[in-house]
Amino acid sequence: MSRETATESQQSQSGSSSSSGPQSASQSSSSGSGTLSSLETVAAHDLASIPEDPETEEQVPEPWGRLWALAKGFVNHDCLNNEYLFGRDKICDYCFDKPGINQTEKYKTYSKKHFRIFREMGPRNSYVTYIEDLSGNGTFLNKELIGKGNKLPLNNNAEIALSLSFNKVFIFSDPMVDDQSGYPKEFREKFIMSKTLGSGACGEVKLAFEKATCKKVAVKIISKRKFRLSSSRETDVQPNVDTEIEILKKLDHPCIIKIDNFFHSEDYYYIVLELMEGGELFERVVAKTRLKESVAKLYFYQMLLAVQYLHENGVSHRDLKPENVLLSSNYENCSVKITDFGQSKILGETSLMRTLCGTPTYLAPEILTTAGTAGYSNAVDCWSLGVILFVCLSGYPPFTEQDSEIPLKDQITLGQFRFIPQAWEHVSSMALDLVKKFLVVDPKKRYTTKEALSHPWLQDEDMKQLAHQLMSEKHASMPPPQAQSAISRKRPHDGGDGASTSKKAGLSS
Repeated sequence: MSRETATESQQSQSGSSSSSGPQSASQSSSSGSGTLSSLETVAAHDLASIPEDPETEEQVPEPWGRLWALAKGFVNHDCLNNEYLFGRDKICDYCFDKPGINQTEKYKTYSKKHFRIFREMGPRNSYVTYIEDLSGNGTFLNKELIGKGNKLPLNNNAEIALSLSFNKVFIFSDPMVDDQSGYPKEFREKFIMSKTLGSGACGEVKLAFEKATCKKVAVKIISKRKFRLSSSRETDVQPNVDTEIEILKKLDHPCIIKIDNFFHSEDYYYIVLELMEGGELFERVVAKTRLKESVAKLYFYQMLLAVQYLHENGVSHRDLKPENVLLSSNYENCSVKITDFGQSKILGETSLMRTLCGTPTYLAPEILTTAGTAGYSNAVDCWSLGVILFVCLSGYPPFTEQDSEIPLKDQITLGQFRFIPQAWEHVSSMALDLVKKFLVVDPKKRYTTKEALSHPWLQDEDMKQLAHQLMSEKHASMPPPQAQSAISRKRPHDGGDGASTSKKAGLSS
Protein backbone atom coordinates (compact mmCIF):
# COMPACT_ATOMS: atom_id res chain seq x y z
CA MET A 1 0.00 0.00 0.00
CA SER A 2 1.42 3.36 -0.94
CA ARG A 3 1.61 6.21 1.54
CA GLU A 4 -1.07 8.06 -0.47
CA THR A 5 -3.39 5.08 -0.28
CA ALA A 6 -2.72 4.67 3.42
CA THR A 7 -3.56 8.35 3.97
CA GLU A 8 -6.79 8.05 2.01
CA SER A 9 -7.59 4.93 4.01
CA GLN A 10 -7.12 6.80 7.27
CA GLN A 11 -9.27 9.68 6.08
CA SER A 12 -11.96 7.31 4.89
CA GLN A 13 -11.97 5.36 8.13
CA SER A 14 -11.88 8.54 10.16
CA GLY A 15 -14.81 9.97 8.28
CA SER A 16 -16.80 6.79 8.61
CA SER A 17 -16.24 6.57 12.36
CA SER A 18 -17.21 10.17 12.95
CA SER A 19 -20.61 9.68 11.26
CA SER A 20 -21.42 6.21 12.47
CA GLY A 21 -23.87 7.24 15.18
CA PRO A 22 -27.44 5.83 15.15
CA GLN A 23 -29.91 7.35 12.68
CA SER A 24 -33.67 6.93 12.46
CA ALA A 25 -35.40 6.10 9.17
CA SER A 26 -36.88 9.59 8.94
CA GLN A 27 -33.49 11.19 9.42
CA SER A 28 -32.11 9.09 6.61
CA SER A 29 -35.00 10.10 4.33
CA SER A 30 -34.64 13.80 4.90
CA SER A 31 -30.99 13.68 3.90
CA GLY A 32 -31.79 12.18 0.47
CA SER A 33 -31.70 13.80 -2.94
CA GLY A 34 -35.48 14.50 -3.00
CA THR A 35 -36.68 11.16 -4.36
CA LEU A 36 -38.42 10.28 -1.14
CA SER A 37 -40.41 13.50 -1.10
CA SER A 38 -42.76 11.95 -3.69
CA LEU A 39 -43.78 9.40 -1.07
CA GLU A 40 -44.92 11.93 1.48
CA THR A 41 -48.59 11.30 0.61
CA VAL A 42 -48.28 7.63 1.53
CA ALA A 43 -49.39 6.74 5.03
CA ALA A 44 -46.54 6.37 7.44
CA HIS A 45 -47.55 2.83 8.48
CA ASP A 46 -47.19 1.63 4.88
CA LEU A 47 -43.55 2.70 4.68
CA ALA A 48 -40.93 0.02 5.20
CA SER A 49 -37.93 1.07 7.22
CA ILE A 50 -34.93 1.92 5.11
CA PRO A 51 -32.18 -0.60 5.86
CA GLU A 52 -28.68 0.60 6.42
CA ASP A 53 -26.09 -0.10 3.77
CA PRO A 54 -24.99 -3.66 4.51
CA GLU A 55 -21.40 -2.71 3.73
CA THR A 56 -21.31 -0.26 6.61
CA GLU A 57 -22.21 -3.10 8.98
CA GLU A 58 -19.34 -5.33 7.85
CA GLN A 59 -16.64 -5.78 10.39
CA VAL A 60 -13.10 -5.27 9.17
CA PRO A 61 -11.45 -8.67 9.59
CA GLU A 62 -8.64 -8.90 12.06
CA PRO A 63 -5.27 -10.03 10.64
CA TRP A 64 -4.40 -13.57 11.64
CA GLY A 65 -0.71 -12.85 11.17
CA ARG A 66 1.81 -10.14 10.48
CA LEU A 67 5.08 -10.27 8.60
CA TRP A 68 7.57 -7.81 10.04
CA ALA A 69 9.97 -6.71 7.32
CA LEU A 70 13.68 -7.09 8.03
CA ALA A 71 15.40 -6.41 4.70
CA LYS A 72 15.88 -3.28 2.62
CA GLY A 73 12.87 -2.45 0.43
CA PHE A 74 10.50 -4.91 2.06
CA VAL A 75 7.49 -3.60 3.99
CA ASN A 76 5.43 -5.07 6.80
CA HIS A 77 2.44 -7.13 5.70
CA ASP A 78 -0.81 -7.98 7.50
CA CYS A 79 -2.38 -11.34 6.59
CA LEU A 80 -6.17 -11.20 6.14
CA ASN A 81 -6.81 -13.70 3.35
CA ASN A 82 -6.13 -17.39 3.84
CA GLU A 83 -3.32 -17.49 1.27
CA TYR A 84 -0.57 -15.19 -0.01
CA LEU A 85 1.90 -15.69 -2.84
CA PHE A 86 5.30 -13.96 -2.68
CA GLY A 87 7.71 -13.41 -5.57
CA ARG A 88 8.91 -11.22 -8.44
CA ASP A 89 5.88 -11.89 -10.63
CA LYS A 90 3.35 -9.08 -10.64
CA ILE A 91 0.51 -11.57 -10.15
CA CYS A 92 1.86 -12.32 -6.67
CA ASP A 93 -0.05 -10.95 -3.69
CA TYR A 94 3.25 -9.56 -2.40
CA CYS A 95 5.37 -8.56 -5.41
CA PHE A 96 9.10 -8.07 -5.00
CA ASP A 97 9.29 -5.97 -8.19
CA LYS A 98 9.35 -2.60 -6.48
CA PRO A 99 11.97 0.09 -5.83
CA GLY A 100 14.16 -0.75 -2.92
CA ILE A 101 14.04 -4.49 -3.65
CA ASN A 102 14.66 -4.74 -7.40
CA GLN A 103 17.67 -2.47 -7.02
CA THR A 104 19.44 -4.81 -4.59
CA GLU A 105 22.04 -7.34 -5.65
CA LYS A 106 19.94 -10.26 -4.39
CA TYR A 107 16.85 -9.38 -6.46
CA LYS A 108 17.79 -11.68 -9.35
CA THR A 109 18.02 -14.63 -6.98
CA TYR A 110 14.34 -14.23 -6.05
CA SER A 111 11.99 -16.41 -8.08
CA LYS A 112 8.84 -15.26 -9.90
CA LYS A 113 6.94 -17.34 -7.36
CA HIS A 114 9.26 -17.75 -4.40
CA PHE A 115 7.12 -18.90 -1.49
CA ARG A 116 3.55 -19.15 -0.28
CA ILE A 117 2.04 -18.54 3.14
CA PHE A 118 -1.36 -20.04 3.85
CA ARG A 119 -3.48 -21.39 6.66
CA GLU A 120 -5.67 -24.50 6.83
CA MET A 121 -8.18 -25.78 9.32
CA GLY A 122 -6.41 -28.12 11.68
CA PRO A 123 -7.42 -30.22 14.69
CA ARG A 124 -10.12 -28.93 17.05
CA ASN A 125 -11.36 -26.44 14.45
CA SER A 126 -8.25 -24.28 14.77
CA TYR A 127 -6.14 -22.94 11.94
CA VAL A 128 -2.55 -24.01 11.27
CA THR A 129 -0.28 -21.65 9.32
CA TYR A 130 2.23 -23.00 6.81
CA ILE A 131 4.99 -21.70 4.56
CA GLU A 132 5.67 -23.50 1.27
CA ASP A 133 8.92 -23.16 -0.68
CA LEU A 134 8.25 -22.60 -4.41
CA SER A 135 11.78 -21.64 -5.41
CA GLY A 136 14.78 -23.62 -6.51
CA ASN A 137 16.93 -20.84 -5.09
CA GLY A 138 15.81 -21.59 -1.56
CA THR A 139 13.44 -20.39 1.13
CA PHE A 140 14.78 -20.69 4.68
CA LEU A 141 12.80 -20.96 7.90
CA ASN A 142 14.87 -20.20 10.99
CA LYS A 143 18.04 -20.65 8.88
CA GLU A 144 16.98 -24.15 7.70
CA LEU A 145 16.24 -24.77 4.02
CA ILE A 146 12.60 -25.77 3.45
CA GLY A 147 13.18 -27.23 -0.03
CA LYS A 148 11.20 -26.64 -3.21
CA GLY A 149 7.74 -28.18 -2.98
CA ASN A 150 8.00 -28.69 0.78
CA LYS A 151 6.03 -26.91 3.47
CA LEU A 152 6.58 -26.34 7.19
CA PRO A 153 4.41 -24.95 10.00
CA LEU A 154 4.93 -21.22 10.49
CA ASN A 155 5.03 -20.36 14.18
CA ASN A 156 5.22 -17.12 16.11
CA ASN A 157 8.56 -15.30 15.73
CA ALA A 158 9.68 -17.60 12.92
CA GLU A 159 12.34 -16.06 10.68
CA ILE A 160 12.05 -16.23 6.87
CA ALA A 161 15.12 -15.83 4.64
CA LEU A 162 15.38 -15.94 0.86
CA SER A 163 18.12 -17.42 -1.36
CA LEU A 164 20.68 -17.35 1.47
CA SER A 165 20.16 -18.43 5.07
CA PHE A 166 21.36 -15.07 6.37
CA ASN A 167 19.28 -12.96 3.93
CA LYS A 168 16.48 -12.46 6.46
CA VAL A 169 13.44 -10.69 5.01
CA PHE A 170 10.55 -11.34 7.42
CA ILE A 171 9.65 -12.39 10.94
CA PHE A 172 6.18 -13.90 11.29
CA SER A 173 4.09 -12.68 14.22
CA ASP A 174 1.01 -14.59 15.40
CA PRO A 175 -1.34 -12.20 17.25
CA MET A 176 -3.05 -15.16 18.91
CA VAL A 177 0.10 -15.91 20.88
CA ASP A 178 0.21 -13.73 23.97
CA ASP A 179 3.89 -13.51 24.86
CA GLN A 180 3.87 -9.80 25.65
CA SER A 181 2.12 -9.76 29.01
CA GLY A 182 5.32 -10.39 30.97
CA TYR A 183 6.83 -7.03 30.00
CA PRO A 184 6.21 -3.68 31.73
CA LYS A 185 3.02 -1.91 30.66
CA GLU A 186 4.96 1.17 29.55
CA PHE A 187 7.09 -1.04 27.30
CA ARG A 188 4.09 -2.87 25.79
CA GLU A 189 2.46 0.44 24.92
CA LYS A 190 5.40 1.38 22.68
CA PHE A 191 7.03 -1.87 21.54
CA ILE A 192 6.30 -5.42 20.44
CA MET A 193 8.90 -7.91 21.62
CA SER A 194 10.06 -10.54 19.15
CA LYS A 195 12.78 -13.21 18.90
CA THR A 196 15.96 -13.61 20.97
CA LEU A 197 19.13 -12.33 19.28
CA GLY A 198 21.67 -13.38 21.88
CA SER A 199 22.26 -14.07 25.56
CA GLY A 200 24.89 -13.49 28.22
CA ALA A 201 25.63 -14.01 31.90
CA CYS A 202 23.13 -11.44 33.14
CA GLY A 203 20.40 -11.60 30.53
CA GLU A 204 19.60 -11.59 26.83
CA VAL A 205 19.05 -9.35 23.82
CA LYS A 206 15.80 -9.50 21.88
CA LEU A 207 14.54 -8.03 18.65
CA ALA A 208 11.56 -5.68 19.05
CA PHE A 209 9.49 -3.35 16.90
CA GLU A 210 8.40 0.16 17.75
CA LYS A 211 4.65 0.37 17.19
CA ALA A 212 4.48 3.97 16.03
CA THR A 213 7.18 3.69 13.35
CA CYS A 214 7.64 -0.09 12.86
CA LYS A 215 11.36 0.54 13.46
CA LYS A 216 13.43 -2.45 14.52
CA VAL A 217 15.29 -2.12 17.81
CA ALA A 218 17.35 -4.33 20.11
CA VAL A 219 16.21 -4.71 23.72
CA LYS A 220 18.81 -5.67 26.28
CA ILE A 221 17.04 -7.50 29.13
CA ILE A 222 19.07 -7.72 32.33
CA SER A 223 18.10 -9.80 35.33
CA LYS A 224 18.46 -7.63 38.42
CA ARG A 225 19.20 -10.66 40.60
CA LYS A 226 21.92 -12.07 38.31
CA PHE A 227 23.43 -8.65 37.84
CA ARG A 228 23.67 -8.09 41.60
CA LEU A 229 25.34 -11.48 42.00
CA SER A 230 27.87 -10.81 39.22
CA SER A 231 28.72 -7.43 40.74
CA SER A 232 28.95 -8.60 44.35
CA ARG A 233 32.74 -9.01 44.12
CA GLU A 234 33.21 -5.30 43.41
CA THR A 235 34.45 -3.26 46.34
CA ASP A 236 35.63 0.11 45.05
CA VAL A 237 33.15 0.71 42.26
CA GLN A 238 30.14 -1.45 41.46
CA PRO A 239 29.22 -1.21 37.78
CA ASN A 240 25.47 -1.07 37.31
CA VAL A 241 22.81 -0.56 34.70
CA ASP A 242 22.24 3.03 35.77
CA THR A 243 25.90 3.73 34.97
CA GLU A 244 25.56 2.18 31.54
CA ILE A 245 22.44 4.19 30.75
CA GLU A 246 23.90 7.48 31.92
CA ILE A 247 27.03 6.89 29.85
CA LEU A 248 25.08 5.98 26.73
CA LYS A 249 22.84 9.03 27.06
CA LYS A 250 25.84 11.35 27.13
CA LEU A 251 27.67 9.77 24.20
CA ASP A 252 27.08 10.80 20.61
CA HIS A 253 29.31 9.14 18.04
CA PRO A 254 28.46 7.16 14.88
CA CYS A 255 30.57 4.21 16.09
CA ILE A 256 29.01 3.99 19.55
CA ILE A 257 25.64 2.33 20.11
CA LYS A 258 22.69 4.64 20.73
CA ILE A 259 20.22 4.15 23.55
CA ASP A 260 16.58 4.80 22.57
CA ASN A 261 14.69 4.12 25.77
CA PHE A 262 14.75 2.46 29.17
CA PHE A 263 12.18 0.54 31.23
CA HIS A 264 12.30 -1.68 34.28
CA SER A 265 10.12 -4.06 36.23
CA GLU A 266 10.56 -5.63 39.65
CA ASP A 267 12.94 -8.25 38.27
CA TYR A 268 14.38 -6.88 35.02
CA TYR A 269 15.88 -3.86 33.27
CA TYR A 270 14.94 -3.25 29.62
CA ILE A 271 17.39 -1.11 27.65
CA VAL A 272 16.18 -0.24 24.13
CA LEU A 273 19.11 0.17 21.74
CA GLU A 274 19.49 0.73 18.03
CA LEU A 275 19.62 -2.57 16.15
CA MET A 276 22.77 -3.70 14.38
CA GLU A 277 21.74 -6.22 11.72
CA GLY A 278 25.14 -7.86 11.27
CA GLY A 279 25.51 -9.17 14.81
CA GLU A 280 28.77 -9.43 16.72
CA LEU A 281 32.25 -9.08 15.27
CA PHE A 282 33.09 -12.29 17.15
CA GLU A 283 30.58 -14.27 15.05
CA ARG A 284 31.96 -12.78 11.83
CA VAL A 285 35.52 -13.78 12.72
CA VAL A 286 34.48 -17.29 13.78
CA ALA A 287 32.46 -17.79 10.58
CA LYS A 288 35.33 -16.72 8.32
CA THR A 289 38.23 -17.94 10.54
CA ARG A 290 39.82 -14.53 10.01
CA LEU A 291 38.96 -11.31 8.21
CA LYS A 292 40.53 -10.01 5.03
CA GLU A 293 43.15 -7.46 5.98
CA SER A 294 41.27 -4.70 4.13
CA VAL A 295 38.06 -5.51 6.04
CA ALA A 296 39.90 -5.70 9.38
CA LYS A 297 41.40 -2.29 8.63
CA LEU A 298 37.96 -0.81 7.86
CA TYR A 299 36.50 -2.11 11.12
CA PHE A 300 39.51 -1.28 13.27
CA TYR A 301 39.68 2.30 12.02
CA GLN A 302 36.10 2.83 13.19
CA MET A 303 36.83 1.18 16.54
CA LEU A 304 39.77 3.50 17.05
CA LEU A 305 37.64 6.56 16.35
CA ALA A 306 35.05 5.35 18.86
CA VAL A 307 37.57 4.59 21.63
CA GLN A 308 39.37 7.87 21.02
CA TYR A 309 36.03 9.66 21.46
CA LEU A 310 35.39 7.75 24.69
CA HIS A 311 38.77 8.65 26.14
CA GLU A 312 38.46 12.31 25.13
CA ASN A 313 35.15 12.38 27.00
CA GLY A 314 36.54 10.78 30.16
CA VAL A 315 35.14 7.30 29.60
CA SER A 316 37.03 4.04 29.63
CA HIS A 317 35.17 1.01 28.32
CA ARG A 318 37.20 -1.64 30.22
CA ASP A 319 35.57 -4.61 28.46
CA LEU A 320 36.44 -4.27 24.79
CA LYS A 321 36.22 -7.58 22.94
CA PRO A 322 34.81 -8.82 19.60
CA GLU A 323 31.50 -9.69 21.29
CA ASN A 324 31.05 -6.00 22.16
CA VAL A 325 31.67 -4.73 18.64
CA LEU A 326 28.50 -4.86 16.51
CA LEU A 327 28.18 -4.75 12.72
CA SER A 328 25.47 -2.83 10.89
CA SER A 329 24.86 -5.45 8.17
CA ASN A 330 25.88 -8.86 6.86
CA TYR A 331 27.95 -7.26 4.11
CA GLU A 332 31.73 -7.06 4.53
CA ASN A 333 31.77 -3.30 4.04
CA CYS A 334 29.65 -2.01 6.90
CA SER A 335 29.79 0.32 9.86
CA VAL A 336 30.65 -0.93 13.35
CA LYS A 337 29.57 0.24 16.77
CA ILE A 338 30.91 -0.42 20.25
CA THR A 339 28.37 -1.55 22.82
CA ASP A 340 28.00 -2.91 26.37
CA PHE A 341 29.11 -0.23 28.80
CA GLY A 342 28.20 -2.20 31.91
CA GLN A 343 31.85 -2.18 33.02
CA SER A 344 32.51 1.45 32.12
CA LYS A 345 33.31 4.27 34.47
CA ILE A 346 33.17 8.00 33.91
CA LEU A 347 36.55 9.30 35.01
CA GLY A 348 37.31 12.56 36.76
CA GLU A 349 40.39 14.54 35.86
CA THR A 350 42.69 12.70 38.28
CA SER A 351 40.74 9.58 39.16
CA LEU A 352 42.03 6.13 38.34
CA MET A 353 40.13 2.88 38.09
CA ARG A 354 40.96 0.22 40.63
CA THR A 355 38.24 -2.29 39.78
CA LEU A 356 39.23 -5.73 38.51
CA CYS A 357 36.84 -6.38 35.65
CA GLY A 358 36.66 -7.35 32.02
CA THR A 359 37.09 -10.60 30.07
CA PRO A 360 40.35 -12.44 30.98
CA THR A 361 41.60 -13.05 27.42
CA TYR A 362 41.42 -9.33 26.64
CA LEU A 363 42.57 -7.95 30.01
CA ALA A 364 45.61 -5.68 30.11
CA PRO A 365 48.65 -6.81 32.17
CA GLU A 366 48.37 -3.95 34.69
CA ILE A 367 44.90 -5.14 35.70
CA LEU A 368 46.15 -8.63 36.49
CA THR A 369 49.37 -7.60 38.22
CA THR A 370 47.70 -5.12 40.57
CA ALA A 371 44.57 -7.23 41.14
CA GLY A 372 42.70 -4.02 41.76
CA THR A 373 45.04 -2.71 44.45
CA ALA A 374 46.62 -0.01 42.29
CA GLY A 375 45.22 2.40 39.76
CA TYR A 376 45.22 1.93 36.02
CA SER A 377 44.22 4.24 33.20
CA ASN A 378 42.25 3.99 30.00
CA ALA A 379 45.38 2.50 28.38
CA VAL A 380 43.69 -0.82 29.25
CA ASP A 381 41.37 -0.21 26.29
CA CYS A 382 44.33 0.14 23.93
CA TRP A 383 45.66 -3.27 25.02
CA SER A 384 42.21 -4.77 24.33
CA LEU A 385 42.17 -3.11 20.90
CA GLY A 386 45.48 -4.81 20.14
CA VAL A 387 44.06 -8.20 21.09
CA ILE A 388 40.96 -7.60 18.93
CA LEU A 389 43.10 -6.63 15.92
CA PHE A 390 45.28 -9.71 16.49
CA VAL A 391 42.19 -11.96 16.42
CA CYS A 392 40.71 -10.27 13.34
CA LEU A 393 43.91 -10.63 11.31
CA SER A 394 44.97 -14.12 12.38
CA GLY A 395 41.75 -15.87 13.41
CA TYR A 396 43.09 -17.00 16.80
CA PRO A 397 43.63 -15.27 20.18
CA PRO A 398 47.14 -14.20 21.20
CA PHE A 399 46.68 -15.41 24.78
CA THR A 400 44.88 -18.62 25.65
CA GLU A 401 44.88 -21.41 28.20
CA GLN A 402 44.64 -24.01 25.44
CA ASP A 403 47.77 -25.64 24.02
CA SER A 404 50.03 -23.73 26.37
CA GLU A 405 52.07 -24.74 29.41
CA ILE A 406 52.26 -21.12 30.53
CA PRO A 407 49.29 -19.91 32.62
CA LEU A 408 47.09 -17.33 30.90
CA LYS A 409 47.93 -14.68 33.49
CA ASP A 410 51.67 -15.12 32.90
CA GLN A 411 51.27 -15.01 29.12
CA ILE A 412 49.55 -11.63 29.44
CA THR A 413 51.75 -10.08 32.12
CA LEU A 414 54.89 -11.08 30.21
CA GLY A 415 53.41 -10.06 26.85
CA GLN A 416 54.16 -13.49 25.38
CA PHE A 417 51.63 -14.02 22.62
CA ARG A 418 51.50 -17.09 20.40
CA PHE A 419 52.76 -16.42 16.89
CA ILE A 420 51.74 -19.00 14.27
CA PRO A 421 53.58 -18.11 11.02
CA GLN A 422 51.03 -19.85 8.75
CA ALA A 423 48.22 -17.68 10.12
CA TRP A 424 50.15 -14.49 9.41
CA GLU A 425 51.65 -15.23 6.01
CA HIS A 426 48.97 -13.19 4.20
CA VAL A 427 49.09 -10.28 6.65
CA SER A 428 51.25 -7.23 5.92
CA SER A 429 54.19 -6.36 8.12
CA MET A 430 52.66 -2.94 8.82
CA ALA A 431 49.50 -4.54 10.26
CA LEU A 432 51.56 -6.80 12.51
CA ASP A 433 53.67 -3.83 13.58
CA LEU A 434 50.56 -1.99 14.79
CA VAL A 435 49.43 -5.06 16.75
CA LYS A 436 52.82 -5.23 18.49
CA LYS A 437 52.71 -1.55 19.41
CA PHE A 438 49.42 -2.14 21.26
CA LEU A 439 50.53 -5.34 23.01
CA VAL A 440 53.19 -3.59 25.08
CA VAL A 441 53.20 -4.54 28.76
CA ASP A 442 54.18 -1.08 30.02
CA PRO A 443 51.04 1.09 29.66
CA LYS A 444 53.19 4.24 29.40
CA LYS A 445 54.91 2.85 26.30
CA ARG A 446 51.78 1.38 24.78
CA TYR A 447 50.29 3.02 21.71
CA THR A 448 47.41 5.44 22.29
CA THR A 449 44.46 5.78 19.92
CA LYS A 450 45.92 9.04 18.61
CA GLU A 451 49.25 7.38 17.81
CA ALA A 452 47.48 4.44 16.19
CA LEU A 453 45.47 6.69 13.89
CA SER A 454 48.78 8.12 12.64
CA HIS A 455 50.29 4.66 12.01
CA PRO A 456 51.29 3.95 8.35
CA TRP A 457 48.90 0.97 8.13
CA LEU A 458 45.91 3.28 8.57
CA GLN A 459 47.01 5.93 6.06
CA ASP A 460 44.61 4.55 3.48
CA GLU A 461 42.47 7.37 2.11
CA ASP A 462 40.10 5.08 0.18
CA MET A 463 39.42 3.10 3.34
CA LYS A 464 38.83 6.27 5.36
CA GLN A 465 36.45 7.66 2.76
CA LEU A 466 34.46 4.41 2.76
CA ALA A 467 34.41 4.30 6.56
CA HIS A 468 33.03 7.83 6.89
CA GLN A 469 30.47 7.13 4.19
CA LEU A 470 29.25 4.04 6.06
CA MET A 471 29.25 5.91 9.37
CA SER A 472 27.05 8.66 7.95
CA GLU A 473 24.38 6.35 6.54
CA LYS A 474 20.99 6.61 8.23
CA HIS A 475 18.49 3.79 8.31
CA ALA A 476 14.95 4.90 7.55
CA SER A 477 11.97 3.72 9.58
CA MET A 478 9.87 0.93 8.08
CA PRO A 479 6.78 1.99 6.09
CA PRO A 480 3.33 1.07 7.43
CA PRO A 481 2.25 -2.55 6.86
CA GLN A 482 0.60 -3.72 3.67
CA ALA A 483 -2.71 -5.48 4.09
CA GLN A 484 -5.05 -6.97 1.50
CA SER A 485 -8.55 -7.19 2.85
CA ALA A 486 -10.75 -10.14 2.03
CA ILE A 487 -13.39 -7.60 0.94
CA SER A 488 -10.96 -5.10 -0.56
CA ARG A 489 -12.77 -5.08 -3.92
CA LYS A 490 -15.78 -3.48 -2.28
CA ARG A 491 -13.91 -1.36 0.21
CA PRO A 492 -10.39 -0.62 -1.06
CA HIS A 493 -9.48 1.33 2.04
CA ASP A 494 -9.79 -1.73 4.26
CA GLY A 495 -6.49 -2.94 5.65
CA GLY A 496 -5.74 0.49 6.99
CA ASP A 497 -2.53 2.04 8.10
CA GLY A 498 0.05 0.51 10.36
CA ALA A 499 -1.33 1.90 13.60
CA SER A 500 -4.93 0.84 13.00
CA THR A 501 -4.09 -2.66 11.77
CA SER A 502 -1.76 -3.17 14.71
CA LYS A 503 -4.61 -2.44 17.06
CA LYS A 504 -7.04 -4.66 15.17
CA ALA A 505 -4.53 -7.49 15.16
CA GLY A 506 -4.29 -7.38 18.91
CA LEU A 507 -0.70 -6.22 18.70
CA SER A 508 -1.18 -3.18 20.86
CA SER A 509 -1.58 -3.38 24.58
